[in-house]
Amino acid sequence: MTDHRTRVLILGSLPGEASLAKAQYYAHPRNQFWRLVEAATERPLPEGYESRLGHLLEIGVGLWDTVGSARRRGSLDGALRDIEANPLAEMVEGLPNLQAVAFNGLTATRLGRRQLATNPRLSLISLPSSSPAHTLDYEAKLARWREIRRHLPD
Repeated sequence: MTDHRTRVLILGSLPGEASLAKAQYYAHPRNQFWRLVEAATERPLPEGYESRLGHLLEIGVGLWDTVGSARRRGSLDGALRDIEANPLAEMVEGLPNLQAVAFNGLTATRLGRRQLATNPRLSLISLPSSSPAHTLDYEAKLARWREIRRHLPD
């Protein structure tokens, strides 16, 4: 989910079982993604999934995955097998206002940096995972997630 307004692209690895079942990014009730994005961007999120996606685009935030396809039992990134990466380098070329790519978690960072490390126009930001499986406390996660704010318009 991106468009010409995207200034910050947040890349996860691959949606987990709860997200796939609902066909929604970050649908697990304990995933802190929506709470972190709201606090980090300093802009309140509307209710409803589609409204939230529209709001993110309005403020310059896009979402996508580093993994295009894989096999996985369960939702943990450590269980990913036969990974085929999404074509990130090609995709970011179509986003003229993109300034930064933020990787949500270690797997997204590892896979995404491989493709984007040589792009001189992008700031690459490694974020602690919003997943409930990543046990870093919320305040520590938020301190790092706030870095995306500096790439967004006022």
